[in-house]
Amino acid sequence: MKFMRLKWLYFLISGIVILPGLFSLIFWGLKPSIDFTGGTLLELQFTKAANNNKGMVEETMKELNLDISSIQSSGENRILIKTKPISREDVSSIIGTLAKKVDEKPTELQFDTVGPVLGKELIRKTIIGILLASSFILLYVWRQFRDPMFGVSAILAMFHDSLVLLGIFSLLGHFAGVEIDTLFVTAVLTILSFSIHDTVVVYDRIRESTKKYPKVPFEDLANKAVTETLSRSINNSMTIIFMLISLYLLGGSTLKWFVFALLIGTVSGTYSSTFTAAPLLVVWEHLKTRKRNLS
Repeated sequence: MKFMRLKWLYFLISGIVILPGLFSLIFWGLKPSIDFTGGTLLELQFTKAANNNKGMVEETMKELNLDISSIQSSGENRILIKTKPISREDVSSIIGTLAKKVDEKPTELQFDTVGPVLGKELIRKTIIGILLASSFILLYVWRQFRDPMFGVSAILAMFHDSLVLLGIFSLLGHFAGVEIDTLFVTAVLTILSFSIHDTVVVYDRIRESTKKYPKVPFEDLANKAVTETLSRSINNSMTIIFMLISLYLLGGSTLKWFVFALLIGTVSGTYSSTFTAAPLLVVWEHLKTRKRNLS
């Protein structure tokens, strides 16, 4: 099939998906969790389902003049509270006040505090980690294929997947209050590796075909490579997607957005390795050919 004939349509689809998220990133940014801003994570468990009341917890926090980042259910009869840094005395006050309201003393399951200095350090390390990963991938692909256009195109495909994921979470953060945490960073790095894996498979087929059929136009070789790898790529991705959907539906709320990020990245990575990375190579090759003809 002549997939590359529609390369500009693929770029248009990518642009339509990326632009709203890019707008959101520029004007609203991402909503960081306490992992990055500093704060306290408190998880409480009640014995009675009726007492697992987010409204009651919110009312208690307001009475004690404690700022709330978010309150959510984290399992059966459990409440997860994210707030600005609070002391052990504040936790005792929260539990004591709730005990009076619901006629039951909730059990403290988790109490973690992250300082703002640690949060800033985590941001710095996250950025360095992503830059290092991208640099190593660029060097690896460049070395494997002996051509800078393969490495640059692979990085652009990764950049495409990153923008899709970051943009969607920026929109979710603005409209639904979804926060990014260290698990989100893990998801981003995982998706980058998944994206480059599929891209390398396609590029390897293109390289083999180039050696085997040196006189065949590059676009035809790209079409051949995509045709040969597309069904394999989709089948591999579907097994991952089915597993992630099961985990999203059956897993706890603390994993919900991590799994969702992996789902988005898997779909985007499958698309970009075939319909972004390969077309970018074709466009690059056309430009090189045109330049040679002009000179």
